[in-house]
Amino acid sequence: MAIRPTIAAFGQIDGQLAVGGIPIERLAAQVGSTPFFAYDRMLLSERVKLLRSILPPGLHLSYAIKANPMPAVVQHLAGMVDSFDVASAFEMRTALDTPMHAGNVSFAGPGKIEPSIAQAVASGVIIEIESATEAGRIVQAGERLGIRPRVAIRVNPDFEVKGSGMRMGGGSQQFGVDVEKVPSVLDVLVSGGAEFLGFHVFAGSQNLSAEILCAAQRQTVDLILKLAKHSPPVRYVNLGGGFGIPYFDKDQPLDLPAIGANLAHLLATALQPNFPDARVVIELGRYIVGECGVYVTRVVDRKESRDRQYLVVDGGLHHQLAASGNFGQVIRRNYPIAVGNRICEQVEEAVTVVGCLCTPLDLLGDNVKLPRAQIGDLIVLFHAGAYGLTASPTAFLGHPPPVEVLV
Repeated sequence: MAIRPTIAAFGQIDGQLAVGGIPIERLAAQVGSTPFFAYDRMLLSERVKLLRSILPPGLHLSYAIKANPMPAVVQHLAGMVDSFDVASAFEMRTALDTPMHAGNVSFAGPGKIEPSIAQAVASGVIIEIESATEAGRIVQAGERLGIRPRVAIRVNPDFEVKGSGMRMGGGSQQFGVDVEKVPSVLDVLVSGGAEFLGFHVFAGSQNLSAEILCAAQRQTVDLILKLAKHSPPVRYVNLGGGFGIPYFDKDQPLDLPAIGANLAHLLATALQPNFPDARVVIELGRYIVGECGVYVTRVVDRKESRDRQYLVVDGGLHHQLAASGNFGQVIRRNYPIAVGNRICEQVEEAVTVVGCLCTPLDLLGDNVKLPRAQIGDLIVLFHAGAYGLTASPTAFLGHPPPVEVLV
């Protein structure tokens, strides 16, 4: 049987999937229980190295911690990326517990409450403002603390990025400040004594079209150039990210060299000439960690129901909501899946892999073709490095949480 690309990325030892160079059965014994998430340290490093080799020099690489906030993962990436983006006070603390300098941490997201804003001001991170109310709260926090807040404005652009898994810009949005309202928010910040650094535009996520992403980057730069004509000097430009990964059979990987060439052109012709002192950032989460992780769960039962064969596992959507199809999929499709301890065996049967929850939504693989699995075998779901555990309803039905390991 030909080895599928998802398996080839991790490798195999003695007919078993290997994660971090450890055969999956041994890793399960080392972890001590199933289900669990495992993230491959070498694959993380290789993904960052790939990005560094293709993205232009002078472009700062930021890791969006929301994709995978496991402290060990964040610690590992702290020495490899230039900055972190956080979306909560908890993520901010995770970032600040690493060697990353607070000045290279940005804090985005709507609905920032006053204690979180105060923490951010006191810590010296860049607060990316999402509303006029938030701008006022930040100014007030600075006055109370006697600290000048470091701020950027997250802009809701007047264009949208088609083809994104989640649209986060254009039209009416809970994210960012509408373009036409940026001047009034800027007035609040400047008159309130905040240190204005620049702009952040993030219009969409999980996009696999280099053509669409390049067009969005060009529109983003044009927008920032227009806004900068009426702002203090710009020293920070966050171009967002949105780089997608191929989850499903018909998905084609993103043409990263085309993205790199476009960004190099924008840096050389527009950004560096107009903002010579600015730190220009591309912000990636899923693209860095998504393909570097697996979710491992054990078969606890085999059952046949009216000519349909089921594998029942000890995990489920309470740990991997995305793989169940209930996290942004309009039409449910299967994530890459394998019997981890039978990687080299021939495909023998079509089975449906379900979890241990009392809901028909708990579906991890619908009519997938796998080697014949027995009770005790290990089912592996790939592309589990991003938006896995922390994007899932872990308290649903009271099952214990899974372990996470970086190997």
